[in-house]
Amino acid sequence: MPFELKVQIEINGKFVDAGIITGNTYKDAVFSYNEAYAESPELRPVSMSFPKNVHKFTPEATGNFFEGLLPEGFTRRFIAKTLHADSSDYIAILRELGGECIGAIKIVDETREDQPAGYRRLAADEVRALAAEGATRSVELVVKSHLSLTGASGKAGLYYDAPTNTWYQPVGDAPSTHIVKQSHIRLDNIVANEQLCMQTAERLGITVPPSFILNTAETGELKGGNTLDPLPDGSVLFATKRYDRIFPESSADTVAGLPIPRRLHQEDFAQALGISAADKYERPGQDYLQKIFRCILSYSANPMADALELWRLCIFNYFVGNTDNHIKNISLLYSEDMKSIRLAPAYDIVSTLVYSSGTEEMSIAINGKTNINSIGKNDFLAEAKRLGMGRGFIADIYDEMSENFKDAVLSTAESLNSAGYLAAPSLAGKIISRYEENSK
Repeated sequence: MPFELKVQIEINGKFVDAGIITGNTYKDAVFSYNEAYAESPELRPVSMSFPKNVHKFTPEATGNFFEGLLPEGFTRRFIAKTLHADSSDYIAILRELGGECIGAIKIVDETREDQPAGYRRLAADEVRALAAEGATRSVELVVKSHLSLTGASGKAGLYYDAPTNTWYQPVGDAPSTHIVKQSHIRLDNIVANEQLCMQTAERLGITVPPSFILNTAETGELKGGNTLDPLPDGSVLFATKRYDRIFPESSADTVAGLPIPRRLHQEDFAQALGISAADKYERPGQDYLQKIFRCILSYSANPMADALELWRLCIFNYFVGNTDNHIKNISLLYSEDMKSIRLAPAYDIVSTLVYSSGTEEMSIAINGKTNINSIGKNDFLAEAKRLGMGRGFIADIYDEMSENFKDAVLSTAESLNSAGYLAAPSLAGKIISRYEENSK
């Protein structure tokens, strides 16, 4: 049955009609710009893979970008089952979840009745259930909120009002402020692992969004921050502040007394490069790192700073043993007026090699190599030379991070241990042991 979905993008707090997705099924869906949007010199393309001089994009190109807004894995299959749709039918899922996506894109189906934007306060028991009841509960929140988050792990987008320490479920197209991940449905001590890696990265000069661990085992009010007792994984949630949501300096619009954040556009590098989410892990000869750097050097408002920041992230992923460093875990962030682009803060950093199930194959090749045990400093220097960057710059970054890495891991682990995360020192020991073994 023919369909037409409007594609809007928020710019300076206002939604602008950018184009439409049309077709009969998801297999022949195509995106095209509105004529006014395409002809305006003030308006950027909605993706680097969607130049405005193209009249209509192929079904493959359309799917690569818009499927990239949707959840993966169990979450996607569960949502599709709820909608009585094929899990491959990204259009059916986008219709349901496209009102609040990652970044500033909004999908509007004018044949459906709009649900008024709002926020529903979550009782403490509901947040505890999110931590304790597994992936099904997080997917239920996703469906009820009509909110799309990328990735395969159990997570939901919620609104956090810090002054009152209260969590809310977004309704309609109301923006969330935090991404909240479940723990026990993933891997043992994954919350401690991610916080350890993220805070270590920050100690080593990598920009990361603020994050904290939510203790849902308290008998009274929910407890945010790092002051925790030793807790089982089923009692904790990992909350990350969304870097693609900001509150304006002037007074914001409100819903039910809560200020509404504005959306900032972002796209991950799979979307920016026109690569399917199914191909987010690099295969031989694909040269993802070269393509990412070329993109940064061409479009970033500060290309050298962002290029060096990306090198820091690549080296850190290698040091910490994060082999899930695929191209959907690196993004570009646009300014509020869409006129400036920078590398987004780093996210989803976990030491995958502390788990027996973790693969030794990195998701992005360094000097043509993906096996982490075969990569060394000389490979980073060779990769830098291949990309036309100064080997001296990269050698200095590598040596600086290497000199400070062990202390940064141990200091972060000590802080987490003092806050009740007794697994942090053991995780740190495993990370350092693998790092030292590879550094020989």
